[in-house]
Amino acid sequence: MRPIQIKNKTYRMPTITLNKTVFERLVGKKLPLDQLKDRISMLGTDLEKIEGNEIQVEIFPNRPDMLSEQGFARAFSSFIGIKTGLRKYSTKSSGKKVIIEPSVKGIRPFTACAIVKGLQLDEEKIREIIQIQEKLHITYGRNRKKAAIGVYPMEKITFPVRYKASKPENISFQPLGSTKAMSALQILAQHKAGQEFGHLLENLERFPYFIDANDEILSMPPIINSHRTGRVTKKTNDLFIECSGFDFKTLSICLNIIVTALADMGGSILTVDLQYEKKRTTPDLEPKKMKLNLPYINNRLGLDLSHSEASKLLGRMGFGMEKNTVLIPSYRADILHQVDFVEDIAIAYGYENFTEEIPNVATIGQENQVEKFQRKLQEICIGFGLLEVKNYHLLMESDLNQKMNLNNKLIPLKNAVGDHNHLRNSLLPSLIKTLSENQHHEYPQNIFEIGRTFNISKSTETGVKESQLLSIALCNEKADFTQVRQLLDALLSSLDVKGSVKESTHASFIPGRMGTIMVNGKSVGIIGEIHPQVLTAWNLLMPVVVFELNIEKIM
Repeated sequence: MRPIQIKNKTYRMPTITLNKTVFERLVGKKLPLDQLKDRISMLGTDLEKIEGNEIQVEIFPNRPDMLSEQGFARAFSSFIGIKTGLRKYSTKSSGKKVIIEPSVKGIRPFTACAIVKGLQLDEEKIREIIQIQEKLHITYGRNRKKAAIGVYPMEKITFPVRYKASKPENISFQPLGSTKAMSALQILAQHKAGQEFGHLLENLERFPYFIDANDEILSMPPIINSHRTGRVTKKTNDLFIECSGFDFKTLSICLNIIVTALADMGGSILTVDLQYEKKRTTPDLEPKKMKLNLPYINNRLGLDLSHSEASKLLGRMGFGMEKNTVLIPSYRADILHQVDFVEDIAIAYGYENFTEEIPNVATIGQENQVEKFQRKLQEICIGFGLLEVKNYHLLMESDLNQKMNLNNKLIPLKNAVGDHNHLRNSLLPSLIKTLSENQHHEYPQNIFEIGRTFNISKSTETGVKESQLLSIALCNEKADFTQVRQLLDALLSSLDVKGSVKESTHASFIPGRMGTIMVNGKSVGIIGEIHPQVLTAWNLLMPVVVFELNIEKIM
């Protein structure tokens, strides 16, 4: 597994170990070794090695459906033209019910469940089930934070199952791998899984758990299964599967990935009724639909594919077609935009088949005008004796709103790894955070940053407008509006720009000591003294004055 570094933690790109015999049986064809190595590498995956009866493949994060023999063989078989098109999976109702109690709201509020019957398990199949569960936990489940998966033998469970939350001192069961019953807090402190994932339940007054009609606890997600009801053996034929987390759509796709792999293992999929405020039934294996924009595809790839050619290539990547509509498998988590079809069609077409061409247009390269202007701003600010800083685009919601006396609508990350999970809409919180964390250094601390901000906008395709801003903060015992206004005037004069300041109000600033910066009758930024409440929220003892300019508007 290839390591990557995120926020001082090491995460690894998942490498799966495939049983070559099982893989080739599922593919439906045995390829010569050289051809097998070549085709695996051209599927958009990274072949580590083929040694004996083992194939080691690195799967990229956008394809969690390939994290098993079954899922990888399904994609590979379609890619090499053996079993092309949309794979159809049928379901029947189990008549079983899972009751989601209101107590899990705000804790870990959602679950998606299924039953798979008729499996003939052996040591190899149990290994395969454990592998897909572990790999999905690490990748798609964000180390169990986004999604946690539980797999249980049906013969040990009495329905209906309830999903609820209680105080940890009221939860006690024998965790998997333990010889005795333990309380929830003991599991977090003493059990290996509790020590590794206990931080996911930190500071919660109540812990979530699954419990059956006989009051037998199944598991305490996202930590550990019960030894009594959550241990799968070779005698197990029928499985109950649940995925718990914070987003129902995410959990549904995760569940679909697992149950389709188990169906390819020989099982039959049964649905489960979920009793929320309104009834839901999972899994839903109906394909999603998206119109195909063929001109967009051809333009991006430099090809001239006909509709039938594009349909054939999409079929080799496991898609179905209805006229001009693509049928997307229910287990594909990566199809969000037409560009995702571009990628899959390119893979099916074969990167080796694209012809290298030298453009017949002569062009002269030059530096981007915005970059040139930004460099000029940097030189001016450094000439004023300011120190340049660079901050991350991500901050916590409390940094952007509560600490700034604001209540703005922000842009959150959907699949955040850590607590810094909102895109900044201004540079000011970043600069004030920098000042707050550097109070042990001498004053004055006069800093600036040129960086990108993100705001909600209906005028863009993504719904997000990105802007390049310059922000300056002066922090010293004599900092006041006059000082920062003089700096603003000097900056605008250096740019040969005539500007003015129009009095206005802003919750982050002292009333009467802030204003809107105007150039040619248009607002281009803000200036003022930071409000004492904001300084207190950031534990700052020195006054702070700031101004922020939109670089693109100034240009």
